[in-house]
Amino acid sequence: MRHTIARVLDHSIAKELQIEAGDVLLSINKTPISDIFDYQFLVQDEFLTVLIEKPSGEKWELEIEKDEDDDLGIEFENAFMDDYKSCHNKCIFCFIDQMPKGMRKSLYFKDDDSRLSFLRGNYVTLTNMSDEDVERIIRYHLSPINVSFQTMNPELRCKMLNNRFAGEALKKVQRFADAGIVMNGQIVLCKGVNDGAELDRSISEILKLMPNVESVSVVPVGLSKYRDGLYPLEPFTKEDACQVIDQIEHWQQKIYPQYGLHLIHASDEWYILAGRDLPQEERYDGYLQLENGVGMLRLLLDEFADGLRELKRSNPAGITRAKTVSLATARLAFPYIREMAQKLMEAVDGLTIHVYEIRNDFFGEMITVSGLLTGQDIITQLQGRELGETLFLPENVLRADGDLFLDDLTLSDMENALHCPVDIVKSSGIDFIETILR
Repeated sequence: MRHTIARVLDHSIAKELQIEAGDVLLSINKTPISDIFDYQFLVQDEFLTVLIEKPSGEKWELEIEKDEDDDLGIEFENAFMDDYKSCHNKCIFCFIDQMPKGMRKSLYFKDDDSRLSFLRGNYVTLTNMSDEDVERIIRYHLSPINVSFQTMNPELRCKMLNNRFAGEALKKVQRFADAGIVMNGQIVLCKGVNDGAELDRSISEILKLMPNVESVSVVPVGLSKYRDGLYPLEPFTKEDACQVIDQIEHWQQKIYPQYGLHLIHASDEWYILAGRDLPQEERYDGYLQLENGVGMLRLLLDEFADGLRELKRSNPAGITRAKTVSLATARLAFPYIREMAQKLMEAVDGLTIHVYEIRNDFFGEMITVSGLLTGQDIITQLQGRELGETLFLPENVLRADGDLFLDDLTLSDMENALHCPVDIVKSSGIDFIETILR
């Protein structure tokens, strides 16, 4: 309940009241503050009584009148204002349980904190959520919340999450729907477990929550080579992927006329595995599930096409770049990145782009997304290859808050090993063009 202030913004209300870094926030309107949600909810009032404790121990009670939308201008030492809640499930599909030993400690932390659902878009199982947490979400009307459904069969959910309370936790979903809380959902599909008729059952039950569900992604379970002693799961085949797509698209055709959205979405991996064309933009309902790989490649391709048209429109006489560069990405996106590179080379005289597919030897070849590539795999497979002036990598190979790869190698380590500058391309088709041509 004591929250140390790390920074006070210039020209803010807090600055005017001589609140300083090192001061401790004790309460607002005589209400103790548990975390950032309490703080953000309480500071919305136009009239505040803020209790501050100075480093000397002196307490200041400050009365504040402000506009409803004005913030105090305070940043805290712990941005979350509380510790994260870890996951107590042992899900049969959990990727963290499939990682080798010896990686940095933070990679083994399993979060299942409902607050992260709103702050960072994380998906939560609801098993770690108390009745008090549910009531607070409803009281503050925090929406949308991202829910890991996995299955709507209570007994099967207990088995998949290895938690005897996992089925009972689904009742919280109905409480959210009754209170008008909007939800986005996720189903990690496991072959022979929650697919087929069980997937139909889950979709049918989710439809009963309408209109309080905006989207549900269906993604294939990721299987690394480190599964000794874990639940025996099999990879999906091309035929399996075709069946999953047909099943989901059948539901979309039933749902769209009634609700005006497709609701259930197959991730890009299904279409690539099935060898089918990606759906068009209008099928993604505004790309609500990008972080789950739903529509990410379609958006990238469309943005690239727009950027390429603009490049040609603004340079009717043509454009020249006498340079050679290289791109490296994982197996999933490789064919699309190669196609984009070819079109850009056709539009720009003198430009040569080498595109390389990086096989995931660290986690195993069944892991095909660039976000799980390691620095050592990239270095090993690119040594001795033609890299040109610069090697470009997708931004999700790095941690969001630094330049570390999953195996703790840095961009500098890679540049020294490959004797080539390394640059990052953001997940935008337009940035793809601009970064390569700049």
